[in-house]
Amino acid sequence: MAEIKIQAEERTEFGKGAARRIRRNDKVPAVLYGHGSEPVHVTLPGHELMMAFKTANVLLSVELGKDKHLVIPRQVQRDPLKGFIEHADLLIVKRGEKVTIDVQIHLVGEAVPGSLIQSEVNSVSLEAEATHIPTGIDVSVEGLEVGARLTASDLVLPTGSTLAIDEDALILQITAAPTAEQLESELAEAEAEAGIEHDATDAATEAGTEDGEAQASTESE
Repeated sequence: MAEIKIQAEERTEFGKGAARRIRRNDKVPAVLYGHGSEPVHVTLPGHELMMAFKTANVLLSVELGKDKHLVIPRQVQRDPLKGFIEHADLLIVKRGEKVTIDVQIHLVGEAVPGSLIQSEVNSVSLEAEATHIPTGIDVSVEGLEVGARLTASDLVLPTGSTLAIDEDALILQITAAPTAEQLESELAEAEAEAGIEHDATDAATEAGTEDGEAQASTESE
């Protein structure tokens, strides 16, 4: 994985008011921590950070004056409505060391017609070298039939990565797609549980309206 260089500034102001002022200047308050060192409080350019985070588990080379820190995102807070980055916790890593990270699963292909892919997880925990963190794992479901199951041990892991979860952990399974009758039954059950009732009078009124429209059409002819 290539490193993305990003220039940081030391952060000396703290609190909600200071954070708002930082974000108004299109910058993001962040904390670098790890390896037993004191947390380093910085501000990072908002647009550059947003573009960098488009790559999952991105490796950043944060330059702060004469110091350089290799970091990976550990926790990112975003505005729930606008989506911009409000704060970032970045874990300091060193070349050659291994870290445990969550890697997204990408489904490839299609199961047999009439089946449904039931994903149990969207990501798996892996142990990988800090400078060779995979951005995702492709999982082929092409041609899988109803009843097929894939566990963590079935995953084809990127070179240098090992599972950090139980090998028997269920990743996905293929089930039969529900019929129209089953869907209608499930809808009726859900409406009953929610206390939704269809008024028989309304149904009769609708039927009467349809009859009246049919009769009027006949008379006009």
